[in-house]
Amino acid sequence: QVQLVESGGGLVQPGGSLRLSCAVSGSIFGIRAMAWYRQAPGKQRELVAGLDTGGVTNYADSVKGRFTISRDKANNAVWLQMTTLKPEDTAVYYCVAVNSSLTRFWGQGTQVTVSS
Repeated sequence: QVQLVESGGGLVQPGGSLRLSCAVSGSIFGIRAMAWYRQAPGKQRELVAGLDTGGVTNYADSVKGRFTISRDKANNAVWLQMTTLKPEDTAVYYCVAVNSSLTRFWGQGTQVTVSS
């Protein structure tokens, strides 16, 4: 089992920045990838950014060039740096860990609201 706790969400004005953090604990050794997902009201949950143990990243087209995913080498923490935020980035953001059996573990989510 892997436990994930997100933090860092909040209210920010358009054009602003936020850094989300995810504390990872439990069976860290078996993690093969980390990711951030988000879900806006009335919309399906979507992948925002992913990072595998080889350092390969992938991003949703809507956030490329604005968001950056990173982690520490021990997989104890994952971050999502978000810049030039837009109202359409408003959502609950979830930290996800994927283990070698391709099981996904989810955090409880953190709310990000972009509004003036």
